[in-house]
Amino acid sequence: MKKDAKIYIAGHRGLVGSAILKNLKTKGYDNFVLRTHNELDLTDSNAVADFFKKERPEFVFLAAAKVGGILANNTFRGDFLFENLMIQNNVIHQSYIHQVKKLLFLGSTCIYPKMCPQPMKEEYLLTDTLEYTNEPYAIAKIAGIKLCESYNLQYGTNFISVMPTNLYGPNDNFDLEKSHVLPALIRKIHLGKAIETGDWKSIRADLNKLPIKGIDGNASEKDILSIFRQNGIRQTDKVVTVEIWGSGKPMREFLWSEDMADACVFLMENRNFEDTHAHNQNEIRNTHINIGTGEDISIRNLSELIKKTIGFEGDLVFNTQKPDGTMKKLTQVSKLNALGWKHSIGLKEGLKKIYHWYLNET
Repeated sequence: MKKDAKIYIAGHRGLVGSAILKNLKTKGYDNFVLRTHNELDLTDSNAVADFFKKERPEFVFLAAAKVGGILANNTFRGDFLFENLMIQNNVIHQSYIHQVKKLLFLGSTCIYPKMCPQPMKEEYLLTDTLEYTNEPYAIAKIAGIKLCESYNLQYGTNFISVMPTNLYGPNDNFDLEKSHVLPALIRKIHLGKAIETGDWKSIRADLNKLPIKGIDGNASEKDILSIFRQNGIRQTDKVVTVEIWGSGKPMREFLWSEDMADACVFLMENRNFEDTHAHNQNEIRNTHINIGTGEDISIRNLSELIKKTIGFEGDLVFNTQKPDGTMKKLTQVSKLNALGWKHSIGLKEGLKKIYHWYLNET
């Protein structure tokens, strides 16, 4: 990409999109076309077609998606399938119609089977049953991979699909009803510490920035403690406890979002669809690229690490009546490493960075 190339980042305010935008600006790119959701509804086919016709971006990062944790994925199944399919189909198709030079589509490692061999290799896609709770989201992302792959093979487009592991970082979602596990744990343990120390100023400031079910910092202490209890943050005579869904045994891999962005920009600058597969195959499949660290940690150990990072002295309580999800999800990242990229931010450093961001930027 030339530094003055016209670049469209779909989802530029989100966790990944904002990190990609920051990375590109740091590297000297300055010709961006950006739209918020209110300015451009990516599920609206006519609006997306008009946008591409008018703006004619040369490069597209497709980071826009409807995302959430186990609860949201399992509750809003139709929304997750329909909206993600519409977003992907519209942006990918219009990128083909308007001859975008290269597109990078961001998926998720939830595309792999529930009982997938570990670590998860790209070749394991579509080899078994998906995890039930996020099946609609996963199906949408698989469709996006196959749409990119199929357009490349039929039309000669240059669309690359990447599958990031669990991401965290600046502009993460800390809404307890919709967030992924790591930001949810950070917020709950942070609030638990504030109760523990009697820091009502911090509690009210937190709720004013992000109310919980309509309860903000102006509510009474009684109402605030009530909404906290509903979300597993409880104060007893002796100790403050924070409830965590599941047994704590599942293993998860986490990647700093700015590392993810760097991988995406690296691939956009240096690699093409032709680099994603062998050329002596009769059938071209699994051209997507895993992006991760190749290292994982149990939810229990992650929780303890967050507890230590924040300085919470209370107890973590694991609710085994709640679902665990897939027991292990670790990416095989040898394909990415062979293409020339490796992560740089470890989990301990990343947790300090994201907690600092949460305290100062949300």
